[in-house]
Amino acid sequence: MRTLFHHTLSPAARLARVMMAEKGIPFEPVVERPWDWRDDFLALNPAGEVPVLVEEDGAVIADGFALIEYLEEAYPDPALLPLDIDFRAEVRRLTSWFLGKFGREVVDTLVGEKLVKRVSGQGQPYAPAIRAGLNNINHHLEYIGFLSDRRPWLAGPAFTLADLAAASALSCVDYTGDIPWDRHPEAKDWYVRIKSRPSFRQLLTDTLPGCPPPRHYADLDF
Repeated sequence: MRTLFHHTLSPAARLARVMMAEKGIPFEPVVERPWDWRDDFLALNPAGEVPVLVEEDGAVIADGFALIEYLEEAYPDPALLPLDIDFRAEVRRLTSWFLGKFGREVVDTLVGEKLVKRVSGQGQPYAPAIRAGLNNINHHLEYIGFLSDRRPWLAGPAFTLADLAAASALSCVDYTGDIPWDRHPEAKDWYVRIKSRPSFRQLLTDTLPGCPPPRHYADLDF
C-alpha cells in the first residue's frame, strides 16, 4: 500500500490527507517528526519536510505543493481544481496564500511557538511572535469572511482545493484554541461546512500526547 509520511501540525500534510480522502485513495499514514532528521526519511526527501508520499510502485513524491499537484493529476476524480483557467488561477492563489502567507504569519507564530517547540524540545515560546500571530489571525479571518460573503466558496462558485487548504491550515491553529471564532461569524460558518465533510473529520481525531485540543476542536457544530 502507498505510504504518506505526515505530521499532525503540518498544514500541507493535513491537506494531503484530506485530498486523498476526498479522492478515495487508500494509504498508510506514518507520523514523521521532521525535527528528528532521520536518515531514512532524508533519503526520501533531502529537505526533511512532510508530507512525502511513497507510491505502491516505489515512486516518491516530496514537497507539499508538488504532492498537491501530483494528487490532482494522478487521481483527477473528483476534481479539486476547476477547468476554467481564471477560476483555476484563483484556486492556486488562495492555496498558496493559506499554505504560504497564512503559514508564515499565523501557523509558524502560534502553532510553531506553542506546540512545535514543546513537542520537539526546541526551547521556550517566544512571546513577541505569539502576540504577532494573535494579531495576524484576525486579518486572515476577515479575509475569509470577505470571500465567503461574496462567493459560495472561497475561490468561486464551487468547492475546491482552496477551501481544503484554508481549512487544513486553520485546523492546526484551532488546535491551540487561539482562533477568535465569535468575532468572525462568516469565517466560522464557512469552516463549519468544511469541518462537517467526512474527509475532514479524520483531522479532528488527531491528538498530541500531553497537548490536548480545546473542547470545541472536534465539535462539528461549535
